[in-house]
Amino acid sequence: MSQTLLVTGASGQLGRAVLSHLQGTLKVDAGRIVAVSRKVEALSDVAARGVTVRAGDFDDPASLDRAFAGASRVLLISTDSLEGGKRLGQHLNAVAAAERAGVRHVVYTSIPEAEASAVSFAPDHAGTEKAIRESRIPGFTILRNAWYFENVRYGAPSAVQSGRWYTAAGDGALSHIARNDLALAAAHALAADRNDRATFTLTGERGYTTADIAKLVSARLGAPIEVVQVSSEDLVKGLVGAGFPEPVARVFASFDDATRKGHLGAITRDFETLTGVRPQSFENWVDANGDSLRGH
Repeated sequence: MSQTLLVTGASGQLGRAVLSHLQGTLKVDAGRIVAVSRKVEALSDVAARGVTVRAGDFDDPASLDRAFAGASRVLLISTDSLEGGKRLGQHLNAVAAAERAGVRHVVYTSIPEAEASAVSFAPDHAGTEKAIRESRIPGFTILRNAWYFENVRYGAPSAVQSGRWYTAAGDGALSHIARNDLALAAAHALAADRNDRATFTLTGERGYTTADIAKLVSARLGAPIEVVQVSSEDLVKGLVGAGFPEPVARVFASFDDATRKGHLGAITRDFETLTGVRPQSFENWVDANGDSLRGH
């Protein structure tokens, strides 16, 4: 295969991990890889490995036309804008640019149950998926990525220090997965010799309630933690009081709402189907990340 593989958001944590898996795990020749970012200066190490680095901004369609030129397969990593409607507009710009560039296959990072999820930005993902399906791009792979293990770091340190874990998730389960595993799946999807239209929901192998997560973290770190159930609004107030900007606090509260309603608890074998390996267990991830869960 000689198709050019392009990764957007390449200077972000997920994008960098995808590039690492393309070169390190899948042994894709650097000459076939294009890394696109608004922050090209942050990719000097990637360029030094022989990867082509291009500037591209989802708010600037002309820059995307230049960035996507000659690309056969493109990974569109979702942007992180929390401004109402902006994320969807950015994604639509990227889909249109891929179409104009004659891209043959798009891989997109979405979320589980995009059409029905209570997650605050789910409509942005549903709208992007719709645009991809209705575009003239021949093939696509939609990766409905579960919540990252890494996001536990936002709540764990304060819970370890205070002895209380506040949640609005009730008894809902979360089938989360390591970000590095999602990067591996994206690398496989991007490098695959396939041009069909497929959707994968990428999850861990079991679901965890907040009580399960707190119990595991408590046992591994030797810190007793009590789970305290609160309303979504009270959770937002608490997060804002702890220093989170309100838009970010509302995103986290919406994830608790989605978890409580069962929107983030489905378990699939899609990760193994796509990669040929099993995902990292949450227990193993906690063991490897104890210091960060303490806030160190």
